[in-house]
Amino acid sequence: MIYEDLVEKIHQEEYPVHSILPSENDLTDLYSTSRETIRKALNLLAQNGYIQKIRGKGSIVLDLKKLQFPISGLVSFKELTGTMGQQAETIVAEFTLKKPDSNIMKQLQIEKDKKVWKVHRIRKIEGEKIILDKDYIIESQIPGLTEEICKRSIFEYIEKVLGRKIGFAKKEFTVEEPTAEDYKLLDMEGFHAIVVVKNYIYLDDAALFQYTESRHRPDKFRFVDFARRMGNA
Repeated sequence: MIYEDLVEKIHQEEYPVHSILPSENDLTDLYSTSRETIRKALNLLAQNGYIQKIRGKGSIVLDLKKLQFPISGLVSFKELTGTMGQQAETIVAEFTLKKPDSNIMKQLQIEKDKKVWKVHRIRKIEGEKIILDKDYIIESQIPGLTEEICKRSIFEYIEKVLGRKIGFAKKEFTVEEPTAEDYKLLDMEGFHAIVVVKNYIYLDDAALFQYTESRHRPDKFRFVDFARRMGNA
């Protein structure tokens, strides 16, 4: 009941986005209950994406208007933010063409004589830097990339300019501790975890052409999928 009451107050903006909920002691007095019960209610709020507990600050109300990334879909950042109607910006932090190191050779399943576009892009939404995309693209598969293309949309360039068709992707999801690079390039103050999505992206002829490590600040994103139960075995 306490959890549901707090959810209702968040929806009604009695506790607006980015505000701090009353302390555990204040909530204990407000609801005339034990501190343990309040902690259970706050844990439920955190688990369901309503609040983020930050050491030394308290429980901060999160923005419920999260970008929804379809797990089984393949959509560009430009397409996604265009449908959500949010202010977005891409900053190209690095753009080079070079021979791959051993890790990228392994991820892209290529030999060392192949050249790879290395593209690191910071994604800003509503003024906050919340995604770091680290793209590695086989140059022989996708020639002619420029920094300006990377700032706009690589997928759009592949499909509309090169006339190639993107087929499918394999994705791996993990939650990790942020690196020094994450803290340097993203607005990560108060966050102690980052969602990492590794994408192996293929053309429609099943040729692997891109490996992307996409690093997401956890408060702004919801990964969604639709699953159908098959018949009983």
